[in-house]
Formats: sequence, structure tokens, C-alpha cells
Amino acid sequence: MFSVNAPGFLVFMAVLLVIWYRLPAAKRWYVMLAAGIIFYLSLDIPGFFVLFASTLVVWFCARRAMPDDRGGARTWFGIGLAAALGPLLLLKYYAMMAGTLNDLLGLRLWSGSLLQPLGLAYYSLQLTGYLLDVRRGEIQPETRFARLLCYASFFLSITQGPFNHYRNLMPQLDTTPAFEMRNLQSGIMRCVWGYFKKYAIAERMATVVNAAFSNPQDMDLSQLIFGVVVFAFQLYADFSGYTDIVLGAGETLGLKLPENFRQPYFAATIGEFWDRWHISLSSWLREYIFEPLAWNGWFRRLPVIGRFFTKPPVNASLLVTFLVSGFWHGAAWTYVVWGLLNGAYQVVSGLTRRWRKKTWKRLKVSAKSRAHHAFRVVFVFILICIGYVFFRAESLGAALNYFACMGARVEFTVFSRYWELGLSSRLDLLLLLAGMALLVLVDVLHERGWQIRKRILESPLPVRWCIYECVIFAFLLMGRFLSEGTFLYARF
Repeated sequence: MFSVNAPGFLVFMAVLLVIWYRLPAAKRWYVMLAAGIIFYLSLDIPGFFVLFASTLVVWFCARRAMPDDRGGARTWFGIGLAAALGPLLLLKYYAMMAGTLNDLLGLRLWSGSLLQPLGLAYYSLQLTGYLLDVRRGEIQPETRFARLLCYASFFLSITQGPFNHYRNLMPQLDTTPAFEMRNLQSGIMRCVWGYFKKYAIAERMATVVNAAFSNPQDMDLSQLIFGVVVFAFQLYADFSGYTDIVLGAGETLGLKLPENFRQPYFAATIGEFWDRWHISLSSWLREYIFEPLAWNGWFRRLPVIGRFFTKPPVNASLLVTFLVSGFWHGAAWTYVVWGLLNGAYQVVSGLTRRWRKKTWKRLKVSAKSRAHHAFRVVFVFILICIGYVFFRAESLGAALNYFACMGARVEFTVFSRYWELGLSSRLDLLLLLAGMALLVLVDVLHERGWQIRKRILESPLPVRWCIYECVIFAFLLMGRFLSEGTFLYARF
């Protein structure tokens, strides 16, 4: 009813805005708590009880898991951690592991589907981060359960992020500024851009991607390559579009939520890509998994293989971190392979850094030249697209079949036989390419430091209205409003 891709969400936000600014700042968190509960119950009533129970146990345990000398603190911390992560491991991954054991060992474990609460993968990690922050002594445990529930059920990020730290979100809810027209205008503009990316760009791309991955044996090499490239842009437009909507909605409320994207396809290294893509998840994994693992020497205790990870010490921790990232994205081995592949990219990049520098120097190629930078950006994008085949495919067999089809057919007819990609006309193809070009253009401007919304708001009124009318026309021309409109990352 109130999901971000439904008209009800706009009504929901309008009502919330009116109530929000009629209350003093110190009491607005009550409204956010009510909004989170109403939002969640409108989409998943059974799942709310899982969220409520997990939050209640974590709240109770965190107050007894402070870093002091009490003997039971570690036990309470363990119970709280089980409450935060247990539902995720059981409800999301049981069927996958049971099915694998059935196939490998001939066991007869029940492998049917279980309840999949809305936003389980997001609020589980947020509650885990809160508990770890308390355990480290970085924040004081919350004494009021309602406030922790408000944090866990925060409706703007519970379905697809971005991840919030308790120490950053809750103080904002207590001190949100008074109403400002500029925040409202800027937030609405960002929401419109997010909806445009979803319905005018990503939805048309979905047609091509579905056609390519459904019947790769019927496609030629150019169409298969085009399908993967289009999926890269579809995923970016879809996911960053959702992020723009919720960050824009937060801006209208005076909230500054974490950015999740920063022109990721302009990254010149794999490490830089993950600093630009799904930034809030990457930061969470770095803070709570990679850094603790990288510096405690656990890898040296591994039998036989431990010595291979001693220099540099981060390699094993990188692989484990990306393995967790793969598991977090979904209960399928395709995501595990995708995660390990990206971890391997990072490890190989670190191990070959000196060799690559010497090679470029020997070839007399300046590391600061534009051509060299462009080559690195394209190379990283190719590596990311290879991983996307596993990310998008329905199974490992389907992913390998996709690669096999790429190697078996070498024809190049993608733009002359567009109908095989599910497009209805050449205009459809041109609009798809226009959407890709627009995404790249906006990212180029952002990369160069342009603050587009600020420039628009500072423009004369006739110029602003001309821009608004052009956007409306483009939206009506390019939009696909009759599609299902489900966001890709909603399934995670």
C-alpha cells in the first residue's frame, strides 16, 4: 500500500510532512516511530512481529552487554547477536543450505520456503551494528525500547537501505530543523530524478536484460554483451533511483541520510568501485567485518594456507568480507560466487600493484594521462560486468551457459535485430540508449563537481520552469508506468 513504487507512498509522505512540521523537534521521533510501524504493517504484518521480537531482545541484551567486568556481559552480547542475526540466518538461508545438504549427502531435510520478513537483511545488520557499538563502548545503550524500535523500523531505509548508524540517525530525529522551502524543493527534485531513473530508464532496460538472460542460446555475441552492459546500467538506475527517492524524502523532512552511490562506473580500481557503490553497505562491512578480521591475526592460525595470507595480512579478510557480502545479497550460490569473484579482484589487484606500475613505466605510459585513466575505468567496468553475469543469472548453470553462448556465437547484429531483445521498435531502442547516455551525462557533471539541483534552484524562474517542463515531457515520453515497477534490491 505504502511501498515506494506505489502512489500511496506520495500520500503517506504528504501527510507525514504536515504532521512532522507541526510538532516540536524533540517529539518528532514519536511520529517517525508511528510512520515506521504503519509503513511496515501495510506491507508485511507477519514480518512485523519478527522485527519487534528481534529489536526487543537486542534492546534488553545491549543494556547488559556493556564492556565492563561483569561476567555475564559476554553471554548477553551473544544472546543479542543471535537475536539480531538468527532470523536472517534461519529464515533466509535455511532452505538454501538444506537443499544443498540434501543434494550432496542424500539427507532428507525439509527445504521448503519460510517466512521472508520485509527488510530482514537490512534491519538485522543495523541491529547488529548497534549491539557492536554498545559492546565497544562507542555509544550508550538505549534505555527506551520505543526509540530502538524507531531506529529499526525507520521506513525510508528498511526495504533497500541505505544503512544508518544509531549514533547518526537518532540524534537527527531529535534535532530536525524547522521547515525550509529550499529543502522541500530540493528533496522533491531528487525524488523526481529517482522516479525518472526507475520508470523512464531502468524499466525499459529490464526488457532487454530479461530477453538476453532468458534465452542466451538465441542471441549472438553482440546481443549477449549488450545484455550484460544494459543490466549494469539497469541495476544502477534502479537501485540508485530508489536511493534518490528515499534520500529526497528524507531531505524534505530535514534529515541527511547516508549517500549510497558516487558515480561508481567511473572507478579506476575495484577498490574504488566499492567505495562508490552501495557505500553504506560497504562501510558497514568494512567497519564490522573487514577491519576486526584484518588486524587480529586470525588468518595466521589457519592450517596450511595461513602462511599464504600473512603478507599482506588483509587478503584473507577481504575474501571473507566479500563472501559475507555475497551471502547477504541472496540465498543462492550465484551470489556466493559473485562475492568471491569481487574479493579475488581485490586480492589480485593488491598483489599485482607493483608489477603493474613497473609495466606501465616500462611502456612509458604516464599514470596521470587521461588515456591511461580511461583504460583503467573501462577495464574495471568489464570486470564488474563479468561478475554481473553471476549476479543476474538464475543459477550457476545458467551463468556458465551464458558465458558458453558468448564463446559459441560471434555475430554482431544487435542494433539491426533489436526485436530479438524484446524491444518493440527502433524508437524503443533509441530511448533506451538515450536513457543510458543521460545517466552517464549526469554522472559526468557530478564527477566534475556540478551541484545540479543547486544550480537549478538558483536559476531565474523562467529557466526553472522551462527545465521542469522538459523533465515532464521526457518523463511522459520515456516512462513505462504500466510495468510492475518492483525495485531489484527489494528482494535482498
